[in-house]
Amino acid sequence: MKALASSVLKRLADGSFHSGEALARAHEVSRASVWHAVRELEAMGLGIYKVRGRGYRLPQPLTLLDRAAVERHLGTNAGRFAIDVRNEVASTNAVLLEHAAAGAPGGTVLAAEWQTGGRGRLGRAWHAGVGEALTFSLLWRFARGAGALSGLSLAVGVALARALEAEGAQAVGLKWPNDVLWRGRKLCGILTELAGDALGPTAAVVGIGINVRLSDATRDRIGQPAADLESACGAAPDRNRLLARVLIELHRALDSFAQSGFEPLRAEWQRYHVHRDCRVTLTFPDGTRQSGRARGVTEDGSFLLETRAGLKRYHSGEISLRSAATTNRQD
Repeated sequence: MKALASSVLKRLADGSFHSGEALARAHEVSRASVWHAVRELEAMGLGIYKVRGRGYRLPQPLTLLDRAAVERHLGTNAGRFAIDVRNEVASTNAVLLEHAAAGAPGGTVLAAEWQTGGRGRLGRAWHAGVGEALTFSLLWRFARGAGALSGLSLAVGVALARALEAEGAQAVGLKWPNDVLWRGRKLCGILTELAGDALGPTAAVVGIGINVRLSDATRDRIGQPAADLESACGAAPDRNRLLARVLIELHRALDSFAQSGFEPLRAEWQRYHVHRDCRVTLTFPDGTRQSGRARGVTEDGSFLLETRAGLKRYHSGEISLRSAATTNRQD
């Protein structure tokens, strides 16, 4: 996002009309430059009303991400995190992995209004226009190696479920291994990436995308049933408060995970499990499938599937899970 587009967005964030002339005068640019900035914002998914004689307006006010506001909502927890908010990055996970390699401390947070290359699990793209979602990554450091961190994405799911329920979302569910659902539709995605030595220490970068208020155009691009917090909560929450709430719950869950692994969080995860005791189908990287009845997860986060051949365990890897009744579509 260019500097002028960012500045124009801040002016429009109040939801009121702003004339092209007033915007040009405020930024000391031509009205044509303002027009190009508006076009840039529209290309990022923002709907902008344009009315002759009145100017430009967003469909509704937009609370932009602000580090100071997040820290206010964190209160006494603010010292646990180093927060960086940016207008645009390619991928918050990719940037934070670079910072981790350069020695950034655990608790480093990178949030972005717009990701040009946002991604989810299995290399899929993450779709959200400016202000439509909360997208951020958190760096957490563990003394153990990656092999001892099984169940990490499930622990993150528990933290998200706690935070979203506290925000007012009811009927939140968890889909193994890394999705948060609301009424069967995807509300949040989790992408966990690890770097470090086999025996430790390990730097974990946890990428999270939460749908806050999705436009119809974004829903069409997603290509699967999607939910947002505006629907789940009755109103779109303040994203700065939401980020603070999620970070506090992540701190709780990841501290527990670092000390005792996934086991202490297992029962709570299973209470949220949307597929427990349901017929499901697992699809493997080679295209083969295995159907059975979901029986929860093990102490290390492995998926338990009851098949005709008995109870089997599956680690996440590149496995895709769907309800047995679901037709072939993107996870």
